[in-house]
Amino acid sequence: MNRRDVIRILGSAVALPALPAFAQSGNNQLRVLFSQIIPDINPYMNLQRTGLTVSHHVWDTLVHRNSSTYEHEPLLAKSWEWISPTVLELKLRDDVIFHNGDKFSADDVVFTVNKVSHPDAKVSVPSNVRWMAGAEKVSDHVVRINLKYPLPAALDYLALAVPILPKAYMEAVGDTKFSQEPIGCGPYRLTRVEPGVAADMELFDGYYEGSAKGRPAIGRISLKFVTDAGTQLTELLSGNADWIWDVSNDQIENLARVPRFNVLRTPSMRIAYLRMDAAGVTGKDNPLTNIKVRQAIFHAIDRPTLARQLISPAAEVPRATCFPLQKGCNTDDAVDYPYDPDKARALLAEAGYPDGFSTKLVSFLSPNILAAIQGFLGKVGIKLEVEFLLAAAAIQKNAQGETPLYLASWGSYSVMDVSASLNKLFSGDPDDYARDEEILKYLTEAKGAIDDDERAALYSKVLNRAMEMAYIVPLYTSVMNYAFSADLEFQAQPDELPRFYEAKWK
Repeated sequence: MNRRDVIRILGSAVALPALPAFAQSGNNQLRVLFSQIIPDINPYMNLQRTGLTVSHHVWDTLVHRNSSTYEHEPLLAKSWEWISPTVLELKLRDDVIFHNGDKFSADDVVFTVNKVSHPDAKVSVPSNVRWMAGAEKVSDHVVRINLKYPLPAALDYLALAVPILPKAYMEAVGDTKFSQEPIGCGPYRLTRVEPGVAADMELFDGYYEGSAKGRPAIGRISLKFVTDAGTQLTELLSGNADWIWDVSNDQIENLARVPRFNVLRTPSMRIAYLRMDAAGVTGKDNPLTNIKVRQAIFHAIDRPTLARQLISPAAEVPRATCFPLQKGCNTDDAVDYPYDPDKARALLAEAGYPDGFSTKLVSFLSPNILAAIQGFLGKVGIKLEVEFLLAAAAIQKNAQGETPLYLASWGSYSVMDVSASLNKLFSGDPDDYARDEEILKYLTEAKGAIDDDERAALYSKVLNRAMEMAYIVPLYTSVMNYAFSADLEFQAQPDELPRFYEAKWK
């Protein structure tokens, strides 16, 4: 569907506010449309925000992070105690069952931690789990998690990125079958999984009393993966969906005028960035290995205008590759690269490219953003071959070392610590196209730092070095646009984690 069709449909919707609401409040069902598909519903096998959202409804974690206060609260663990800076002991609930009726115990925690933290484990975001050395059972409902190094953000990682898997079931059916017929111990159980198409969840009657997530009010949640924004909008307007997000700015303005919908524009901790192949992963002779070329790209992009006009007046341009509210995100001394196309051209000439050069840009972000980047770089002589892919395909291509320029975004799994950003982008994993030994040294030292000030200073060195070497252009902080039925009570949070278990029909 093209933009003209979308505007026409929106105009009709605005002109006919008396149309009956089609929301599924009567049968207590919520119909959600996601633009990013989930290739594998196993929570450790995908890194899309859609997968994280499903994970927090189907699987529970040991610790819960309150959506309003961001304080850590008991969930599967009743309490915890630091035995030493690298040993965390947790006392577990004894009244939890998985969706197939199996009882939850320390065995499941030990199984999960040891499985996902193993050096050979195939997980989508290794930095989320590699801080754990393993777990050991103290008793049926007491477990100890051993850390490789002190990590002040350990509870945040446990709350956001370490869902507990069912040991007996997974050992019986294997990983492949588990992805097809998954079970957890969260407030909802999956009743249907069609990879890349749809998934259905229903309230789990056996969910334990007193959970920090509460007892959800909505009985069933239907998820459909619709990659086309126009089709999503049509589904919402025609009454075939109740909730969508990542709505474009022009669409959200029009939807705000339709009485049967509510809209939210919520600043998010997600950062969009342009990563350059400084290490020569895609070819040792590629121009991006030259620091002057990378600096030229920084100066060529008018980031403030890009953020304001294409994202939102509330979007900000970060000084470095971390979200300002993350602990340790100190960017005061980071090098700044103001918009200066003349300087960009001069730097390209100094680098030996007075007439510019051609390279490839791969991305899953909005085509409007791609077009803007292409325009900015084109003005200084850098010609881009743009490849727009769905998120899963773009992420895979990047991991395979096939993206000279990679335009992406990262929400840090909602972890409010700078390590969630830096360990993803610069820790030597396939996502790291800098492979900077100095940065790797600082990150290793930060992992062993017990003193908060020492740890903060080391992460500042990483941020400063990354900006000095012009490895990644931090473009903007996201503002997420939500549109949903006016009959639905839903609150959005800056951590960009939709909590449907807290929503309800009016």
